[in-house]
Amino acid sequence: MESISRMSSMLDTARELTLEAASAAGSVRSINSRPSNKDLPFLQVKRLLDSRNDREILEGLRKVISMMYRSKPCLPFFSSVVKNVASPNIEIKKLVYIYLLHYAESEPDLALLSINTIQKSLTDQSPQVRAMALRVMSGIRVPVISQIVSLAIKRGCADMSPYVRKAAALAIPKCYRLDPNTLPQLLEYLSTLLGDKQYFVVGPAVTAFLEVCPDRIDLIHKHYRALVRKLVDMDEWGQLVTLRLLTIYARQCFPTRRKRLKKNNSKGFYDNEGSDDEQDNSGEEVQVLDPDLELFLKTCKPLLSSRNSAVIVSTARCFLHLGTPEYINTAIGPLVTLLRSPQDIQHVAMYNIVAVCLVRPVPFVRYATHFLARSTDAPEVSRLKFEVLSLIFPHCETQIQELILSELEHFTRSADTALVQESVRAIGRCAQSSSTASARCLRLLLNQLSSQDGDLVAESLTVIRHLIQQNPQSHVKTVIRLAKNLDTTTSPQARASTIWLVGEFSGLPEEENIAPDVLRILAKGFADESEAAKLQIVLLAAKVYLHYLNHTAPPPEESTTEAPHALPAQEISTTLDLSSENGWQDTNPVTTDDVVQAKQLQAPSEPVHPIPLLWTYILHLTRYDVSYDLRDRTRIYRALLSNPSSTQLASLLLLAPKPVPHTPSPSENRKGLLIGSSSLVVGVEAAGAGGVMGYEELPEWVKEGEEPDAS
Repeated sequence: MESISRMSSMLDTARELTLEAASAAGSVRSINSRPSNKDLPFLQVKRLLDSRNDREILEGLRKVISMMYRSKPCLPFFSSVVKNVASPNIEIKKLVYIYLLHYAESEPDLALLSINTIQKSLTDQSPQVRAMALRVMSGIRVPVISQIVSLAIKRGCADMSPYVRKAAALAIPKCYRLDPNTLPQLLEYLSTLLGDKQYFVVGPAVTAFLEVCPDRIDLIHKHYRALVRKLVDMDEWGQLVTLRLLTIYARQCFPTRRKRLKKNNSKGFYDNEGSDDEQDNSGEEVQVLDPDLELFLKTCKPLLSSRNSAVIVSTARCFLHLGTPEYINTAIGPLVTLLRSPQDIQHVAMYNIVAVCLVRPVPFVRYATHFLARSTDAPEVSRLKFEVLSLIFPHCETQIQELILSELEHFTRSADTALVQESVRAIGRCAQSSSTASARCLRLLLNQLSSQDGDLVAESLTVIRHLIQQNPQSHVKTVIRLAKNLDTTTSPQARASTIWLVGEFSGLPEEENIAPDVLRILAKGFADESEAAKLQIVLLAAKVYLHYLNHTAPPPEESTTEAPHALPAQEISTTLDLSSENGWQDTNPVTTDDVVQAKQLQAPSEPVHPIPLLWTYILHLTRYDVSYDLRDRTRIYRALLSNPSSTQLASLLLLAPKPVPHTPSPSENRKGLLIGSSSLVVGVEAAGAGGVMGYEELPEWVKEGEEPDAS
């Protein structure tokens, strides 16, 4: 009978629990059945928050947090939410803490009422609750509680759980921003946390150190080797900040030493044969690393196999700025493997690869095939690959050079105009960096002149012009070939480049000089040319006329008359056989003085030379042009050549030797930036010479003799 009564009481208890659970589930189901995009009424949410049932409180808090993240007004629920901070349910505590962090600044007085409850949570048995309480207390940005937060951090630093110590490390920067006067206390806590035995506590401690006191390198001395040993075991974020800290530390504490290796010279019959000075000065200098620095670099090698691309780039930065060439060579392969990552990572990785290649291009030669552009590559990634190919081109073997040129030639036929221009520019950079391949590059570019793409022809001619200027004497036939293409070239920029090149070769002997004939042909269609081409035609006419004056001018003692700069329009029209049907009529005839001076130019028995007639004809054509720039430029040339007996100034301005053009790499202005920095991606043009906001250069190497004591 006793067992039957016990069973009946248990059944009654189970029935009551079932009914209670069913009613709670029904209320939750009715709440969840409402559309998610509609908020509950204020009174209904408040009723849920004031309930004694944890499930209803949790549902009400979820609704409040959802409204909060949708920027709905949730401040009226503050008192109802905060009173649940003492709930033993950890899920309720989490949501209350999230709400507190969001609205503590708006209601500082009410937030302070919950401080005592949060302080009690610092002694909770659960490490998760203690860490969460410390995180919330440091996140309430009310300056009055700065000392309370400092004491909480002190307690967290001595906690047995590493999870709580990690929260204490993350709370240090928040406390410092809340009240900078707490810095002396925080430095003691930092020194304790930097020496922690758990690697996932040290990472946040290093982050706090770099934010609070990055100049206090003396705090790192006794923890340096421990930090190096824990580096491999840290999480990715901890590895990134620790690599940055130790790189700065190495530059400020380990001087670079260079040791001269003596050659193994065999001595003569006598031991004192040869001077000691010659033996001491012979040999090669090599960089000798400090033992502690070498320990750091050796520890970093496993990080090159990290799954995180940022860790690989940061490790490569350490090797580039701290290590010897052997260490740098080990980082090239992992950098290249980042090209197999998603497109966004490829884009950033290519900027860092280019930055390393600008400094050390030779190690990338063995990976040349990895930089062949694919059809699926983004245009910016393809452009950066072309840049890498042009940087490593002079260091490659002939077979690889042919492969690179074939790759660039293939992309000159691309449908993307920007990609076509980049490929042509890359061919030009390859030609100027390798004298042996310049002829091959020039032939490649000349073949592009028959293309129907005007942008391709214009860009090719610009690059050809730069190549010709490097060695003008060997490219006379090339200029003649370019001049023949003027009949079919339609791009204004391409025609302007060709005309300028012809003008540069206008001083050749008469049997090789094609400039006057080119000028004669161009003068017939002057009115139909673009403004850029007209400017170059006028410059060509001035150069041709100047060379004519220099060849025909009598000695200074024999010249008694001055040659004119203009001739009658009737004689010009007769000589050039240009009638009014061809689109030109002299509506502003020259004066009688011009005619008299023109007759003095040549003896009566001699025929008039066509070059002065061409020059005068060009002057007349530009007089009626609509371009102000063209008319002003013509007036300058006319004034320079107005006195045929004095052409020194004109020769200085028009015939001066031009400097050999050098086209730098497109990323040359990023050469001094640290790899791994966002300034590499943004660029100096957008970020400024100093990089983006927050960019910091590495400190200079400490001088030998000024480094800290090794002990």
